Amino acid sequence: MEPLILPPGYMTAHQTARTLDITLSGVRDLVHRSKLKRAGGSPRQPWYDSEAVLALRDARQPA
Repeated sequence: MEPLILPPGYMTAHQTARTLDITLSGVRDLVHRSKLKRAGGSPRQPWYDSEAVLALRDARQPA
């Protein structure tokens, strides 16, 4: 479920998972391993900084 109001520059957990081509549990694992930090939202609907997600995606892609 997507939140009704998402500030510009942030992604939901679902958007983050799609961007990184991983599952929601994969997103939680990245947070647990301190590879990605929550930037807001609620415990059930966290938001992530778009720039951090895109930087992580670019770092994970082979050169």
